Amino acid sequence: MSRDQLSITTWVAAAVFALAVGVWRPRKLHWTVLGAVLLFAALNAGAGIYVMNHVGDPRWSAGEQPLSAPSFSGTPMVGQFLGPLDSALSAVVGQVNTFLAFKQALPVALGFLGMSGWALLVSFPLGILAAVVSYIQERCRKAEFEKYRASVDQLKVELEQIKRQISSGNAGSTALPAGDEVPDARPRADSNRTVPGSHKGLGTEQAPHRAG
Repeated sequence: MSRDQLSITTWVAAAVFALAVGVWRPRKLHWTVLGAVLLFAALNAGAGIYVMNHVGDPRWSAGEQPLSAPSFSGTPMVGQFLGPLDSALSAVVGQVNTFLAFKQALPVALGFLGMSGWALLVSFPLGILAAVVSYIQERCRKAEFEKYRASVDQLKVELEQIKRQISSGNAGSTALPAGDEVPDARPRADSNRTVPGSHKGLGTEQAPHRAG
């Protein structure tokens, strides 16, 4: 992975994290943004540490070739005496190459560390903003809960009133007053009954007999 690819990877990872968590928890978008910024800072810090741990990597050298020490051991007549000089020059050139590799890798690492520092700097106001938004949401949630509980209590009171009205109505309808008794309208059988022999008695009555 080249320097540019490593830089792009930090941005892509933070964006994917923000998108995925934002879709999963849309009500916590402020915390998602803060988490994405902190992830971006952590990834850049890790990239800077990675660069410093691979100082001699040619990816940070921008195409510059390391130095090579000249060899004097092949010199005629005196080459055998110049062997220690070759070793000393190789050690010096190796140290110079190490210094040059560190010099080339340091700006790359500082670039990643600088991005991490800017992300951390941005995360402070984002953290304060996220805390304020979360506090406001919590207040609104508590207000809605209190309103819901008040509505439930009111409904309970109304339900108790309806129960009492229904129970009092049932008690009044089951007990009939004494004056509401229905009189018996059926005709009596003995009032229409005819006394036997009554017609005969009426028909046999005669006027008193006159003498002579």
